[in-house]
Amino acid sequence: MGLEQFNRGSYGNAQRYFKDAVEKSPKDVTAWVGLAASYDRLRRFDLADQAYAQAIRLGGETVQVLNDQGYSLMLRGNLSGARKKFMKAYSLDPGNPVIANNIELLNGSRRFIERPPENQP
Repeated sequence: MGLEQFNRGSYGNAQRYFKDAVEKSPKDVTAWVGLAASYDRLRRFDLADQAYAQAIRLGGETVQVLNDQGYSLMLRGNLSGARKKFMKAYSLDPGNPVIANNIELLNGSRRFIERPPENQP
């Protein structure tokens, strides 16, 4: 149910389902990652970091966790930190289209942020 709610964009509902899942099955890495991603979308980065840390304790730094952490850092505006996570995920799974898309998104974000104002020489 958490994943379904997340995919619908109902991040508050997804967070509640994933929180319930980790309370009932505290060793469920997928539920921890879903909870972290839900917290990211709710901009509760402090709680997202805690959920990612628990997922890593249980399952290690997987491609999905690294990619999701990169996306989390990108949402916060930490583009260099996001790049490090994405590149580490990419090194583990260079054919992953989601990671490639996130790197492309990051590159677009960087160009937008670093572009000088139009009225400036």
